[in-house]
Amino acid sequence: MKKMPELLAPGGTLDAFKTAILYGADAIYAGLPGFSMRARAKITTEEVKTGIELAHEAGKKVYLAFNLFAHDHEFANMPRVSEIINYLNPDALIVADPGVLMWVREHHPDMPIHISTQANICSAASVKFWQNAGASLCVLAREVSHNEFVNIRRECPDIKLEIFVHGAMCMSYSGRCLLSNFITGRPSNRGACAQLCRWKYDVILRECETGIEMPIQEDERGAYIMNSKDLCLMPRLAEVLESSPDSLKIEGRNRSEYYVGSVVHAYRCAIDDYARDPEHFEPAKYMQMLNVLESRGYTTAFFDGPVPPDAHNYESARSSSEYHAAGVVTNKTDSEITLELRNETKAGEEITFVLPHSVDGATIKLPRIIDAKSRQDLPKQSAGQHNSIIIPRAWVADEVWNKISPLVLAYKHK
Repeated sequence: MKKMPELLAPGGTLDAFKTAILYGADAIYAGLPGFSMRARAKITTEEVKTGIELAHEAGKKVYLAFNLFAHDHEFANMPRVSEIINYLNPDALIVADPGVLMWVREHHPDMPIHISTQANICSAASVKFWQNAGASLCVLAREVSHNEFVNIRRECPDIKLEIFVHGAMCMSYSGRCLLSNFITGRPSNRGACAQLCRWKYDVILRECETGIEMPIQEDERGAYIMNSKDLCLMPRLAEVLESSPDSLKIEGRNRSEYYVGSVVHAYRCAIDDYARDPEHFEPAKYMQMLNVLESRGYTTAFFDGPVPPDAHNYESARSSSEYHAAGVVTNKTDSEITLELRNETKAGEEITFVLPHSVDGATIKLPRIIDAKSRQDLPKQSAGQHNSIIIPRAWVADEVWNKISPLVLAYKHK
């Protein structure tokens, strides 16, 4: 059987860590405020420590993002950074700055180094440069086509290569966007991107001599001029796996545990299916699993070379999915499940549980809405403030009940 690549998931919160483990990720990457691209990280040092311990107990790896481009004054804080690295004990550091790489090699010589997508690696020559500098893995830029990857793999057989397979795409070059810095003062490289590429724009024509401004008439398709669809290589996953990458990366450290678990689940099932029977692999059913997620629509982006015309959504930056996250199971007893809601849920609606390591979900109808706090029947229950509902065992078939555990996800139609 051909060796399958590692499936790498984002761990932007401790719940995302736990959910990624439950749904089959092989490794998780995480960052800390001021330590990586995630200036607005939702996870603390202690939570990362807990996540790493849970991952290691499950036989998974954790890579700590250290991919900021450091200024001189930031190197003065490196002794404190060393303490954090030693305390957390990750399996590798993800870096982008050559100066940071040199510092890691000097102060943590045994720590494996992964080169971030922020380094914009697009060629075999660049891979060899980073390999000679001490890297054990290179994350290739999302602008690398499949044919280019095949060539890089052939030219660089002795270093691990990682590619993105799913997640949000930057309008600019692999995260090197200057719009956010320039217009809002929020640096994209530090994870504070204001996502100006998702904004709706009006085009104004200014007459230079008089300064008179005239709006240019446009229809709705011309408004979201920089809004890329989300990357999804599931339709081409067989070609991806055949080309022997070492790691497949899912974008999303700012995403919810529902998103992380659902994407990991789809790719885990697909990779395992391909490994069992590559000749008969069909991605359609796994695309159905991804289509229940809120997205901006999907594109294979640079897989075949320059992005096709349909890679951008000029009409809207809103989700194109017909589904919502329903909730996450937070507790299970012999007689009932507690489901913490992510969207308003009404009596009579159907929800579908996403069962780990199973392609098929399990749909049940909610004849009543039982509030978890008051135990009273309600016509509906809103999300937020940890609002939860009770699902009695009698509403769930035995074969489904036995597969449900805390952190199992559920979705529903909008």
